[in-house]
Amino acid sequence: MARSACTAHYAQSKLILIWGSNSIASNLHFWTFAQEAKRNGAKLVCIDPRKTETADKCHQHIALLPGTDGALALGLMHELIVNDWLDHDYIARHTEGWPALRERAMAWTPERTAEVCGISADEVRALARDYGTTKPAAIRLNYGMQRAHGGGNAVRLVAVLPCPVGAWREPAGGMLLSSSGWFKRFRNDAALQRPDLLGARRPRTINMSTIGDDLLRESSPAFGPKIEALVVYNSNPVAVAPESRKVVKGFARDDLFTVVLDHFLTDTADHADYVLPATTQLEHLDVHTSYGHTYTLINEPALAPLGRAKPNTQIFRELAAAMGFDEPCFRDDDETLARQAFSAEIDFEALRRDGWVKLPLPEAPFAEGGFLTPSGNCLIDAPGLGVPHFVPNHESPLSAPELAARYPLAMISPPARNFLNSTFVNVKSLRDIEGEPLVEIHAADAAPRGIADGSVVRVFNDRGSYVCKAKVSAGRGPAWSTAWACGGASSAWRAPTSTN
Repeated sequence: MARSACTAHYAQSKLILIWGSNSIASNLHFWTFAQEAKRNGAKLVCIDPRKTETADKCHQHIALLPGTDGALALGLMHELIVNDWLDHDYIARHTEGWPALRERAMAWTPERTAEVCGISADEVRALARDYGTTKPAAIRLNYGMQRAHGGGNAVRLVAVLPCPVGAWREPAGGMLLSSSGWFKRFRNDAALQRPDLLGARRPRTINMSTIGDDLLRESSPAFGPKIEALVVYNSNPVAVAPESRKVVKGFARDDLFTVVLDHFLTDTADHADYVLPATTQLEHLDVHTSYGHTYTLINEPALAPLGRAKPNTQIFRELAAAMGFDEPCFRDDDETLARQAFSAEIDFEALRRDGWVKLPLPEAPFAEGGFLTPSGNCLIDAPGLGVPHFVPNHESPLSAPELAARYPLAMISPPARNFLNSTFVNVKSLRDIEGEPLVEIHAADAAPRGIADGSVVRVFNDRGSYVCKAKVSAGRGPAWSTAWACGGASSAWRAPTSTN
């Protein structure tokens, strides 16, 4: 789900829940509008396990335990229902499956929610009151919430919240995770992907989140042929894909032919048979969609490609020619591709002239339903997914008490302040600012383990380990620990004694 009018409408919101996002570090264009709303009297609430720079600038910080966002969403629904802070008309006309979710939410009293989330029942009640009685109210999600077991259900639960209160009725209300879905209406994917050239062939798709496993698979009827060649561009899977030990082992195969197109010798390029220098954004023409707003942008080259660098598109054009593909589309230059990328509703000449074109969308796209579903309603009980529910972490006291007793700290990895995921780690000045890898741990967790500030510690579980220095922090309160790790951030929290 996303609002069409992008982050700009947040400036008119009266309540903004910044949920699972350190916006100052990773979503600065949104933060500009959030600050404007704050100056106009809006209340900003940060919901995040860590006390981030964003949490410091908000009126309130709800420091829930990692992986408990879905429980908090259900607890808020409970209070919305009990206090009748509901838009019954919107529920009746624009949702499907609300009765089943209502029944589920009624089991999540503030006390139960507080125990699972590691916060107080009063925090649950007050947040629900703010959300149920303030209009327009907006939610800004980011991707951190999804990177835990049950993250998909948690996002679905939070995404439902604007429906029972009718927050979608106003441009400055609703929720934004990503606006990228809107661009599908105006993209001309078939012109670029040319599925008509496949004929009866249907090549398989490999999910990058399982690339470690997939590179190690042998041929089988279920999987298909063993992967023998790989071209990597616009990515660094050895550094960013899950289960890095498997990924490294897969890329290290002697019988895997690997080509990497990149600007730098990345961790993935270390395993390549060939590294081809790709152009930077300054050296090639491109068009861009977005996940934070609804403007199409054009990227004009500022200089000609340096050295032997070539755009990815040029490399693929030359590869197609060498392989004997003679269809005219394999000779399309970058401007031709850019013109084909969008439907006629996007004026390419205006895009070239102004640098941007706003998608022709209503300011409040879901004010009267109109969701991108067959019925146009919000499908709470979605086909194949069912009604969303709270799914605890793998090693939570609720899911695996024995593992939780052995590993009472939960670790997360927020982005490093001075890098962009694995990008810019090669810049020495930024590495110097970021400093050495750290695990940040709360004093209440450090003391019984004999950990002092600056101690060298081993962070581990059954799946892996690493060694770094500890930074002892007073942070959030008596049940909190967090960590920074290896060029990025990691955070670990101890659940309150009452839930162990």
